[in-house]
Amino acid sequence: MMSRAAKDEVHPFSSERNLYIVAVTACATGVAHTYMAAEQLEKLAKTYNFSIKIETQGVLGLKNQISGKNILDADLVIIASDITIDQPLRFEGCRVLNICINSLLLRPADVISAIRKSLSLPRGNVIDL
Repeated sequence: MMSRAAKDEVHPFSSERNLYIVAVTACATGVAHTYMAAEQLEKLAKTYNFSIKIETQGVLGLKNQISGKNILDADLVIIASDITIDQPLRFEGCRVLNICINSLLLRPADVISAIRKSLSLPRGNVIDL
């Protein structure tokens, strides 16, 4: 098992270590934007070669729920939301990147820069994009 200290040395988007991100997407109505944001994150994961698990919080309820183990294994948590998500306290002590859904959809390059920047910070840091 990897030690916590070794886990903090993340090499963003390099092939030597697989970056693992968990994300929550949610919007005010819980319909289109929630799923558009999830789709955009999946595209970025494929393009930049990182693993991602995305929980959607929408009209259909909570789908693909992030487990405690997912959170423990994650290098970064992305909250792509325009509202307060359900159970935000479970991400306390993690690196968290908060982004509004429009930024994610319209400025994906800024999101990638923010991911890189946040990975250089110790756990427990929160970045708002």
